[in-house]
Amino acid sequence: MNAGRLVVCPTPIGNLEDVTLRVLSALRDADVIACEDTRHTRGLLDRYGVAAELVSYHEHNETRRAAELAERIRSGQTVALVSDAGMPLVSDPGYELVRACVGAGIAVEVLPGPSAVLAALVASALPADRWRFAGFLPRKRGELRRVLEEADVTLVAFESPRRLATTLAVLAEIDAERPAAVCRELTKLHEEVARGSAGELASRYAEAPPRGEIVLVVGPPAAAASRPDPRALAAVRRLADAGARPRTAAAVVAELTGEKANRLYSGLTATDRPSSVADE
Repeated sequence: MNAGRLVVCPTPIGNLEDVTLRVLSALRDADVIACEDTRHTRGLLDRYGVAAELVSYHEHNETRRAAELAERIRSGQTVALVSDAGMPLVSDPGYELVRACVGAGIAVEVLPGPSAVLAALVASALPADRWRFAGFLPRKRGELRRVLEEADVTLVAFESPRRLATTLAVLAEIDAERPAAVCRELTKLHEEVARGSAGELASRYAEAPPRGEIVLVVGPPAAAASRPDPRALAAVRRLADAGARPRTAAAVVAELTGEKANRLYSGLTATDRPSSVADE
């Protein structure tokens, strides 16, 4: 019997026209579609005339259903995995199924497509060379503060509209000038991206709590934004320790990584630079 496969299919985060042709083809070809909410997914399928068997796959039945679906794939079926919106596994169910398939040597194909995380990161106009996705932000104030304080790169996170004002107030307490962007209802009719300092945004949303789905993007602190990538700086140090001139080492690493050569060179403190190597 031919081996089956798992196809991970991202779905629109708001505008149904954002579904890709490859995803629609995969959904039409699948023997079964695993989805969070069958009613929600049925709306997308009906829009594009896709008739398929649907089974629920959500956080409450993920472990049991993953075993069942893996068995169906082993029997030769093709399973398409979707979430209500965006890429499965990214703060959505799917990890258990993908892990089960990989562990069993079952083919897993991941299709590209809509992502609220990437859309918000780009729309924020904040640095995108180094960033971290935090999923849903913690509810407890102490844990929230720790996440915000420890972020030394651009931070992307999901937040509830009910808690947004509190989160921004905590961010403003840490650094009122920290740049941020509140991305609301991305790709939908009332899409809005509000950019500004943490203090400005905290004041804005304290007076008018938002509605809809929120992605919060927080830029790095000013001091962190001026620092080069630690890995690139370490590479410069290794080259310099091996005998390369610091400026030359910085230029080579900058060309390979996209970092700025001057920033890499400046990152080498006087004590970092090998005293035995004559600089230019």
